[in-house]
Amino acid sequence: MVLENLFALKLALMLNSRNQTKCGGSTDCIEGVILPLWKPENPAFPDRLARATIYFVGLFYMFLGVSIIADRFMASIEVITSQERKITIKKPNGEKITTTVRVWNETVSNLTLMALGSSAPEILLSLVEVCGHNFDAGELGPNTIVGSAAFNMFVIIGLCVSVIPDGETRKVKHLRVFFVTATWSVFAYTWLYLILAVFSPGVVEIWEGLLTLFFFPFCVGFAYVADRRLLFYKYVYKRYRAGKQKGMIIETEGEPDLPSKLDVEMDGKMLNSHGDELPDGEAKELDEEEARRELARILKELKQKHPEKETEQLMELANYQVLTQQQKSRAFYRCQATRIMTGAGNVLKKHAADQAKRATQHDICSEISVNNFSSKVFFDPGNYQCLENCGSVALNVVRRGGDLTTTVCVDYRTEDGTANAGSDYQLTEGTVVFKPGETDKEIHINIIDDDIFEEDEHFLVHLTNVRVTPDGANDHQANYADGLAGLGLPCSATVTIFDDDHAGIFSFEEPVVTVSESVGVMEVKVTRNSGARGVVAVPYKTIEGTAKGGGEDFEDTHGVLEFDNDEIVKSIRINVIDDEEYEKNKNFFLEVGDPQLLEMSERKGGGVATLTSDPAPLTFNLS
Repeated sequence: MVLENLFALKLALMLNSRNQTKCGGSTDCIEGVILPLWKPENPAFPDRLARATIYFVGLFYMFLGVSIIADRFMASIEVITSQERKITIKKPNGEKITTTVRVWNETVSNLTLMALGSSAPEILLSLVEVCGHNFDAGELGPNTIVGSAAFNMFVIIGLCVSVIPDGETRKVKHLRVFFVTATWSVFAYTWLYLILAVFSPGVVEIWEGLLTLFFFPFCVGFAYVADRRLLFYKYVYKRYRAGKQKGMIIETEGEPDLPSKLDVEMDGKMLNSHGDELPDGEAKELDEEEARRELARILKELKQKHPEKETEQLMELANYQVLTQQQKSRAFYRCQATRIMTGAGNVLKKHAADQAKRATQHDICSEISVNNFSSKVFFDPGNYQCLENCGSVALNVVRRGGDLTTTVCVDYRTEDGTANAGSDYQLTEGTVVFKPGETDKEIHINIIDDDIFEEDEHFLVHLTNVRVTPDGANDHQANYADGLAGLGLPCSATVTIFDDDHAGIFSFEEPVVTVSESVGVMEVKVTRNSGARGVVAVPYKTIEGTAKGGGEDFEDTHGVLEFDNDEIVKSIRINVIDDEEYEKNKNFFLEVGDPQLLEMSERKGGGVATLTSDPAPLTFNLS
């Protein structure tokens, strides 16, 4: 928006605006730059109607062409401004982590390249008009630029304010930058009036044009200072507090208030106004495993909603849902609007379909490659859980692909994690032998039980030394040639031992669940961690939010979950009402109460049933 205003000033100042029309007078049509003036000059009404239709169709066609080209330009600019680089950050404890940061500052890119791309049609229109009229100022180009800037400043802001639904609020994300850009936008119009009507009426002098051009980098620099809190901003007192969302830190400015238990003390500058991590502060490590779990959760929900769809279709829907939740730039929305107007379709759906197709093709090719050339040995699955009193745990080792008529051997060995061999589990090592035709084997590891309360612990089991043994030969005659057999992923398994000497800690699997109201009956799992001894009762009930109970949006649900001895998972079923009417997204909550120990097991030792340290109600979002 600011760049459009400054470009309007620059072009208006540098162009000669001597041609003016008087109010109330008539204006004769002049020759166009591309299309000539039709003769005769005073045609009849049918002729005028035909000409107007042709000119309108031609204008609309050129408008679409210019918008498509401009959107290509915008997409290219977005690729440039979205470049990232990897940096290594050292935490206070000495640990080093690697993360990615944007090369371009978001504020600078929005005020320069992004604004240039969005204003390209107006700028090019003005240049075409100037070149076509012997570099004399025309009436269309500068007015288009100034009008576009005024439209952005008044109409768009007004619409953004007016379309906010009743009862909801919106906040400016980067308030300091907004104040800077808004001030410069108002100053642009004031400056234009001063140089055209006060300093040198009707004449634009060279010093005025150069000074106007200088204002642009000065504006961008000032906005950058406001964004990064440089210069005097570093003297403003800052406080940090934990946000409602997990993993979010909110920075506030101003005088210190009374101490709050939500305040977080931090040394140095941690985040800028966009939440990006800076090299001189502690960074938030990107959790790829969390992203995979989120994608798996989405796929599971889509599978329940669309059981008839193929894997590729589900992957396409999941990719589309993930893409819609990501933050979009100004260039994306502009390109998306043009694609919808021209019937080009939704770019997100197309991108998601391409990703799903490539992923499916990659899986097929990988499967063909594995099946045709070599045997892969790996754990399936790679994670196992067991109670401390289970006696032993069985790990599944599989062989996939290659020549199944051969004998394949693989060694295995346990390794300590937080669990220790000899006190928590029995050290185990050996060799798994896949005879011809065998594809599945089990490894059994003994778990040591005690009556001492301890945290949940884990240990690892590794596969090594895969080889192919000819029929009738011993292990010393094994074939180690590359390509005949190898380790697949995962080649290491993690075994988690749940302590059963404690009554348990009860929590929800997820803090927030988003479902469609057409789901009907939904199940919510309550998990029991850090022990599973004794019979424990956990009360629960639903609480209204914007969604109403009593059968309007969901049925009120309450009751008591009774966990038996060694039982670690229970489910709560809630009926969701589908009224088949268009509504805004709503939410309600599920709350669990204090657990009660009903009966302790006969083993020695006591148990205490507790909730998590943050017994927040589970939030349901209905869409």
